[in-house]
Amino acid sequence: MGKTLAQSAGSGERRSRKDDAWHQGPVWALGTMSGTSLDGVDAAMVLTDGHEVLEFGPSAFRPYSAAERRVLQAALGRWPGEPGVTEAAEIVETAHAELMARFDGVQIAGFHGQTLAHDPDGRLQGARRTHQAGNGALLADTLGVPVVWDFRTADVALGGQGAPLAPFYHFALAKKIGAGQPLAFLNLGGVGNLTWIDPGLPQPESDGALLAFDTGPANAPLNDLMQARLGKTHDAGGEVAARGRVKKPLIQRFLRHPYFLRMPPKSLDRDAFDDLVQSVRRLDTPAAAATLTAAAVEAVVAGAAHFPRPVSRLLVTGGGRHNPVMMKGLAKWLGAPVEPVEAAGLDGDMLEAQAFAFLAVRVARGLATSGPSTTGVAAHVGGGTLSRPDTAADLTADPAAD
Repeated sequence: MGKTLAQSAGSGERRSRKDDAWHQGPVWALGTMSGTSLDGVDAAMVLTDGHEVLEFGPSAFRPYSAAERRVLQAALGRWPGEPGVTEAAEIVETAHAELMARFDGVQIAGFHGQTLAHDPDGRLQGARRTHQAGNGALLADTLGVPVVWDFRTADVALGGQGAPLAPFYHFALAKKIGAGQPLAFLNLGGVGNLTWIDPGLPQPESDGALLAFDTGPANAPLNDLMQARLGKTHDAGGEVAARGRVKKPLIQRFLRHPYFLRMPPKSLDRDAFDDLVQSVRRLDTPAAAATLTAAAVEAVVAGAAHFPRPVSRLLVTGGGRHNPVMMKGLAKWLGAPVEPVEAAGLDGDMLEAQAFAFLAVRVARGLATSGPSTTGVAAHVGGGTLSRPDTAADLTADPAAD
């Protein structure tokens, strides 16, 4: 796409918020998500004012090729300037531009980028940081629409985990489906995360409205196993895991990981549980798949113990909802109906892409996108960079939103 992340980031003049008066009322926003499973890019439109979801629009998916996945896989765990990062960013930018160009009527876009590394506690080198490859300013120039990106940095800089960011959208969805009792959304992507919601409260910033956190590994270790051993992107239908037996001693050891002793909010890097992956190396493939699937389930069960009150239902999004072994395991241990989000009339394949469309509008309008109960940040934060087309100028949103 011409420029690289390193060449484009931070280019252009800074403008004040007053110079970019964002009109009120609903707008059609396009959101994108390239998840830790590395399968490809999701894109979806929503009609929203940043408070309510009024209508769902079209959606599309652009898979990564095997060659692209290899480049992205090789860049995992790396930071800007390290080998392979520029190449990974170019793949991310090109894939997103190709997909986003298919949509008409976009008034603003949200670009998450590809998470390569995430260390919000500074455990690796003493510096709190997060790295999502890809330059939203370049996409704004290419597509000719304002693009909001770099959603996580402000939250991390102010002491938050920078993840998960979908909970404010989950709250809006709970309102849209007319939920009257506490419920939870579970995303089973590469990493699992839970959002507990009290829909009786007026807004996501209300005290007690939300609790959100990463549960532990979900599909990432299982997908990596499938790719390495069988040349497959995932365990379709849980078929491989269904033929294996869970190695319970490995699960017991997994649950002793220090992460499970931490109180939420909390978040994870994709490869934070590498010891789990190493523990199944000597198992045959069905047993390894069964054990990794069980680990994903047990992590969610452990996380549900933190819910402020029991939930009326657990709505599951992400690829894991297509894995019947995973879903049956959750239903066995959780004391509430476990259903794919489609049971509530939602699109589980596109929900995270929709979330970043919704968050883009909130950033543009100075609204919060995270808070103490979702990322552990000290105050409600509306962090992100709004880049305009053509001029390459960008607006860094005020990180402290009321």
